[in-house]
Formats: sequence, structure tokens, C-alpha cells
Amino acid sequence: MSAASPPPHALAPLSDAARLVSDFEQGRVPGDFHHADHVRVAFAYVSELPLLDAIAKFSAALRRFATGRGKPNLYHQTITWAYLLIIAERIARAGSPHSWEDFAANNPDVLMWKGGVLDRHYKKSTLDSDLAKKVFVLPDRAPGSTSPAASLRAWS
Repeated sequence: MSAASPPPHALAPLSDAARLVSDFEQGRVPGDFHHADHVRVAFAYVSELPLLDAIAKFSAALRRFATGRGKPNLYHQTITWAYLLIIAERIARAGSPHSWEDFAANNPDVLMWKGGVLDRHYKKSTLDSDLAKKVFVLPDRAPGSTSPAASLRAWS
């Protein structure tokens, strides 16, 4: 993260996820809006809304954000939905509502862009595909394995 970019928790008051969601929907983001910032905003959506609403609203706002910056092709549906689903699962597994700070401290793999959580679930070729950019593609890698047969067994 560059010196000019505030830390992810500086996007809005930590106790005000609704404000963070509202700010993002209006196109207000800090600095360069790096991966950890995306995760912070996604966490706010998942914390504030039912999961399907969070997916729909965050995806729409992220598309608007990319288009507004002249980069409409940056939006990637599989990556976006996968992170939202993983965040929702991690929140549920924690068993109680918790703060962004707790979530970030307990889920460093979600905050990592390269070598992060999606690398355990998806082949690079899958995430690089046009199909995965346009529609949500189910994971094709079993955690801890690169074998296609193991992936099929794990997801069937």
C-alpha cells in the first residue's frame, strides 16, 4: 500500500458499515482502492445486508466504480462473488458478529491478493478465462490439491 493510501479501516468509521456502503455506492473511495480496501467494503456489505442483496448491490456498485474510472473490463464476477461468499462464510463460522479489525486479524488470507484464498480454490487458467469474468464459476480446485480428479471429488 502506498504512503498516500489510507489503511483499509480508514474508509469510514469502523462502527458505521452502513456509511461505508453508502459512500461506496456513491463512488467515494480512498486513494487507489487496493485489494484490502475492496475486502473492507465487501465486509461492510455482507455485514449490513442479506447475502444475495450484498452480492447484487456490491457487484453493481463495483461495476459502476470501474466504469466511472474508465476501466469497465476490470470487473470480474467470479472473483467478486467468491470473495463475498468467503467473507460471509468466515463471518458465520466466527459464530458472533465481530468488527472489521477482528475479521481482518483472523482472515489474513482474504486480505492477500497474490497467494491469497482464491489460489486454494481456483486454477489460474479458470480465473483468467473470459467465462469467469462474465459469470460466477464454481471452484475447480480442491483445497490442498491441484489434481482435477481430487477437485471433482471435493465438489461433488
